[in-house]
Amino acid sequence: MSNEEMENPIDKDKITETPGTLEYAHHAGSALVKPEDKGKIKGRAVAAMYEQTDAHLDQIREQIELLGRQVQKIEARRQVSELIYGSSIPFQPLIGHTYHFYRKDDGTHQLSMLSPKEWGRSMPSWELVSSVKLLADHTWEILDDENPV
Repeated sequence: MSNEEMENPIDKDKITETPGTLEYAHHAGSALVKPEDKGKIKGRAVAAMYEQTDAHLDQIREQIELLGRQVQKIEARRQVSELIYGSSIPFQPLIGHTYHFYRKDDGTHQLSMLSPKEWGRSMPSWELVSSVKLLADHTWEILDDENPV
């Protein structure tokens, strides 16, 4: 018998030329192939996606809150700087030094080198608005949060 005369006893509808593409094991020695629950796979992927995006969104929200606090501090520095530069300053303030901002009895303001403790008994009846520090950008930082301007 020649090769041409030999007939394959296996039905051609039950075999494949590419067994690696089958969704199931094609012979007894094949690796066990279990069908996956696609809904479960998607569910895990979606849960992981939500966890990651929520973590990133929380991080961005924290950054936004930090930026908001920074904006408030800069606005407060601008307001106090406008008040101080509109007040009486009888000396040349130096960058990095602490000064004391007072409201006088007549409603005007004055910047002083003296804190309320340093005045002693000669302290005028002025109200301390805030202790401030001159920054390098010539804005004033409020040093005592209990006396914001």
